[in-house]
Amino acid sequence: MNLKSERRGIHVDQSELLCKKGCGYYGNPAWQGFCSKCWREEYHKARQKQIQEDWELAERLQREEEEAYASSQSTQGAQSLTFSKFEEKKTNEKTRKVTTVKKFFTASSRTGAKKVAQEKIVKQGQLGRERNADNILRDLKEIFTPSWELASPTEEIQEAKAPSPSINRQASIETDRVSKEFIEFLKTYHKPGQDIYKQCKLFLDTMNHKRDLSIEEQSECAQDFYQNVAEKLQTRWKAPPEKVEKAMDQIEKYIMTRQYKYVFCPETTDDEKKDLAVQKRIRALHWVTPQMLCVPVNEEIPEVSDMVVKAITDIIEMDSKRVPRDKLACITKCSKHIFNAIKITKNEPASADDFLPTLIYIVLKGNPPRLQSNIQYITRFCNPSRLMTGEDGYYFTNLCCAVAFIEKLDAQSLNLSQEDFDRFMTGQASPKKQESDSFSPDVCLGVKQMYKNLDLLSQLNERQERIVNEAKKLEKDLIDWTDGVTKEVQDIVEKYPLEIEPKNQALAAIDSENVENDKLPPPLQPQVYAG
Repeated sequence: MNLKSERRGIHVDQSELLCKKGCGYYGNPAWQGFCSKCWREEYHKARQKQIQEDWELAERLQREEEEAYASSQSTQGAQSLTFSKFEEKKTNEKTRKVTTVKKFFTASSRTGAKKVAQEKIVKQGQLGRERNADNILRDLKEIFTPSWELASPTEEIQEAKAPSPSINRQASIETDRVSKEFIEFLKTYHKPGQDIYKQCKLFLDTMNHKRDLSIEEQSECAQDFYQNVAEKLQTRWKAPPEKVEKAMDQIEKYIMTRQYKYVFCPETTDDEKKDLAVQKRIRALHWVTPQMLCVPVNEEIPEVSDMVVKAITDIIEMDSKRVPRDKLACITKCSKHIFNAIKITKNEPASADDFLPTLIYIVLKGNPPRLQSNIQYITRFCNPSRLMTGEDGYYFTNLCCAVAFIEKLDAQSLNLSQEDFDRFMTGQASPKKQESDSFSPDVCLGVKQMYKNLDLLSQLNERQERIVNEAKKLEKDLIDWTDGVTKEVQDIVEKYPLEIEPKNQALAAIDSENVENDKLPPPLQPQVYAG
């Protein structure tokens, strides 16, 4: 079995990681192989097509209904005149409503609103004169202080109710910290910072009123918001790309920290069901060895073993993060540890063909919690520019490919026979472990002892299975022997039935008076001799 055949089920061409539309960005299985930009375009096209079809269907049904109604009324001339008047009245009513709506947005209405606002300001001024000096200073501070300094992060946090006080307290501390960092960051942007803060507050208010929407629609709202803010930073405020990227990272962190508990693994989706399915699948594949996946990593080297442990820790730590960018950072750190482990093992830079099998092995060995929910959360609410380009997008795309491979892993992928694969999956057998004698002298004693213990456990498991099988066989033999003896006894009883004879009369005592039997002599009488 050559190396090429071993990699047959795992190798993924780098062109397969790119968007299938050919735009050059990284694709994603959750977007059917498209990048986020092309996927949104395809999604909008499909949505507009569906709306157009629904509109045409509604028009056709309405036209058929009007034709049927007109044909039924054609024989009644008086009623046709009434119908015409009704249509005319309906048209006039519709025109009146449109005119009313237009008047609502005319300059006169704005003037009226401005006049009301001026009257309100006058009334506030009258009340202000009655206040003390401290209240006047506070009002002046509200006028000249930026909007973010007026906001109290703690008050904003209390608007949303958490499921329990402990979780609410922990979320409040983190949200308070993120809000303060966001405000301090926006101060460096001066006027654009105030506008960004207002837009973020408006977006959060809008999302709070859109809880009933599906998670896909909420994702569309978030993606549109990211795109609009980025365009304003580039066009209106002429911010350089570096500042735009930093601003978008802070905006995403501020928004998603507040929206996390509402949009991560919501009850309206099957994300939790997928998490359990993937977790169960990975547990069933615990027997997969690095040799089966052609993993170019030698865990006997202490440095490599440390890198593997760090990679597993990073991929597990991803679930504890709340911001999509932080989750992506965990994936990136895990991937870099994998590349370092391969480099140390091979004494040469790692290739993409070596990276994907090793990532699959790390996922199987770590079994990260809520893996599908984290992938879906990143896909839906991460800044799309991060998933389309850069190392974050590359590593995330590889992770999606690794999960897809695990879900579809079969005997051919591991170059095993179907019989062996089924036996390994059901736990009837396990792959042969590495013998302790084959270790090099430099290997840690703990690793040797671990493999020795694994061998002993494997032998004990085999012995236990043999004992259980022999015990079942003995039990079956005892049952068969009991049934055989019972059958033989029944046959003997049937062949030789038991006959009970009547009871014999009792024999008379020898010394008793034998009156009836004359054959016996009379009893001897004692005689006395005189002498």
